[in-house]
Parts: sequence; C-alpha cells; structure tokens
Amino acid sequence: MNKLQKKILSKAQGFTLVEMLVVIGLIALLSTVVLVAVNPARQFQSARDATRHAHLSGLLNSISQNITEHQGVFTCGSSPLAFPSSTTTIGTSVGNFDLEECIVPTYLSTMPIDPNGGEYKIFEDANGHITLIAESEVNPSSPIIFVR
Repeated sequence: MNKLQKKILSKAQGFTLVEMLVVIGLIALLSTVVLVAVNPARQFQSARDATRHAHLSGLLNSISQNITEHQGVFTCGSSPLAFPSSTTTIGTSVGNFDLEECIVPTYLSTMPIDPNGGEYKIFEDANGHITLIAESEVNPSSPIIFVR
C-alpha cells in the first residue's frame, strides 16, 4: 500500500449530520406523497362498497334459490310471501321487510348487515323484477343496485 492509499484509509469515513437530515427529509417527503396518493380513507370506503356488493349478490341469489325451489313463488316457512312494491328496508324492525326467517340458515348462513351501519332496501317492480339497493360510500349519488 502506498502513502496516498494509507492517508485516504486513515480519514474517518461516514455521513455528516447535514447529509443524514437531508436523507430523512427526503424520505418523509416521499412517504407523505405516497400516503396522499394511496388515500387510505377512500380505500376503506371501496372495501366496504365491495362488501355491500357481495352482500346484495348473496341476498339476491338466496331469494332466487328460494323461488326456484318453490316453483316460482317466494316462500317463507310454508306460506308464500309477497315482496314490497315500494322501496322498503330489509330488517326485523316494525315496518321493515323481514327476509331472515325465509333465507337463513337454508340459503345463507347469516343475514348480511351493512359494514357501516347502513341499510339494505328491497322492492319488486310491476314486471316482477326484485331490486336490492345499498348506499355507496365511494359515490353517494349512485347507489349500489342489484336487479333480477
């Protein structure tokens, strides 16, 4: 090893405080930009809307299975049950349309509930199409609608 190499190796090597602060500042800036771009609140809203889609699909499929098994008539217990002709909340409270006794546990293991405490609604139109509705969090002006 020559004298120049020894001199270079003998100097203390490392980062200065300013260099470390600059790197930390850049990391903080980049993480903030990524966090804003990802928007976790919107991601949670999208996840809850996906759950609503799955719930409405499951409800509509269970209703269809019930109707199929009873020769085209929705049956609850041993009696036919008519769907409401105007938009009605699904639930067990007074004034709501109670589906639970008709589809749980035969067609669904449990009655789905809105992930954010909202309500699912149901009605049958004049053509016999059953419509299920849930409010969307991602796009509140456009509800989630399933029709069959």
